[in-house]
Amino acid sequence: MAGKATTDGPDIGTGRLAVAELAANFDDVKPPLDANQALIEASRCYFCHDAPCIEACPTGIDIPNFIRKIASGNLMGSALDILEPNIMGGACARVCPTEVLCEDACVRNASERKPVRIGALQRHATDWLFERRIQPFARAPSSGKRVAIVGGGPAGLACAHRLAMLGHGVDVYEARDKLGGLNEYGIAAYKVPDEFAQREVDFILSLGGITPHCCKAFGRDITLTGLRRSHDAVFLGLGLAGVNALRAEGEDMAGVEDAVAYIARLRQAANKASLAVGRKVVVIGGGNTAIDIAVQSKRLGAEDVTIVYRRGSKQMGATAHEQEFAQTNGVKIKHWARPVRLLGWPVNGGGKRHVREIECEYTQLDDKDRLTGTGDRFSLLADTVFKAIGQIFLPDPLRAGGAEPLDLSAGRIAVNDDRAASLPGVFAGGDCIAGGQDLTVRAVQDGKTAAHAIDRYLRS
Repeated sequence: MAGKATTDGPDIGTGRLAVAELAANFDDVKPPLDANQALIEASRCYFCHDAPCIEACPTGIDIPNFIRKIASGNLMGSALDILEPNIMGGACARVCPTEVLCEDACVRNASERKPVRIGALQRHATDWLFERRIQPFARAPSSGKRVAIVGGGPAGLACAHRLAMLGHGVDVYEARDKLGGLNEYGIAAYKVPDEFAQREVDFILSLGGITPHCCKAFGRDITLTGLRRSHDAVFLGLGLAGVNALRAEGEDMAGVEDAVAYIARLRQAANKASLAVGRKVVVIGGGNTAIDIAVQSKRLGAEDVTIVYRRGSKQMGATAHEQEFAQTNGVKIKHWARPVRLLGWPVNGGGKRHVREIECEYTQLDDKDRLTGTGDRFSLLADTVFKAIGQIFLPDPLRAGGAEPLDLSAGRIAVNDDRAASLPGVFAGGDCIAGGQDLTVRAVQDGKTAAHAIDRYLRS
């Protein structure tokens, strides 16, 4: 067991680091390629005819073709090759786990184990276009139809853009005060700095035909029944609004926070020095959110940050690259352990308590590969415990106000290959659908697929 705390309460404070140090910590973690670097990297591509990297891209970007155009100096053509299949190619170039998608499939891995830097080249081309504020797409003649989209994240925005291109009017309803979804609120600030998420939203909206309605929560301000009456079709890109519970004694005490909510506050903070951070931080979880909150806590000034995950490194949702990134940023990862109990300090002499220590149990797999506890325990001191153990879909708004609830599968919206749900004219995509993956690029593909299916539905 770890030693007991020696202070009289939790050590949580603001301004742990100087403003200049914070600015450096949250600057772009992957500096862009300059023109010469991009040409050198593009020259490494073999321009495979049956390129496996294309198959590995969920949106089907013709990767060899856009790289060939960079090599020939045609950056406009390169950007179009990216954005036509993936309108959020700029964000995906920054946040996609390319190391397990296109770059993992690169044939250079066979001989050099050093793939072409596809993500960096994709960013080089799309940044060139965004910096010049060029809108290369145009709308088709108006169809007279109007589609409601619920959720202003990657799935909703991709669907909205493609529908607008096809000539339909689009209303995007978003519960928060900005569009962008996880790209704006849920991804580490050092991955998408300099207000890039909003610049990408502005680029999408500049096409025309898309009307945003922010601060409109599904189930509170709008209902599925109402939208079906006022629009010709509906697309649901709701994401995952709920958070899994730790199922550990004492998890309701102060200092136990939802990682996604804290990341959202961090992303919107005008002054990161104003954010309170504990000196000792424990993160429960093994996905990208766990990595993001752990590294950002460290970069805010936390001295000791530990991720606790119930299984091994190979089972973590975060890629090996992300795990290594966390460790090189001073984050410790404790595998094969799960939280059991949280102990706390009394707050202001009352009944409420603030976490000071988390007790964990070592885990293992039994002879049927089921996770079990060993009974052996250890404790970690903690001023803050972040829950990053996955989000869940909240279906209640789909059942409120309507006599025809949508069919669900495994707790999420059931859809077919066209992303059509069980009610006529209702489609869905992104994390909220059965089988949805926590990937921006997959959400974009869902939105695009649904848009074409909606177009066929409206024209039939």
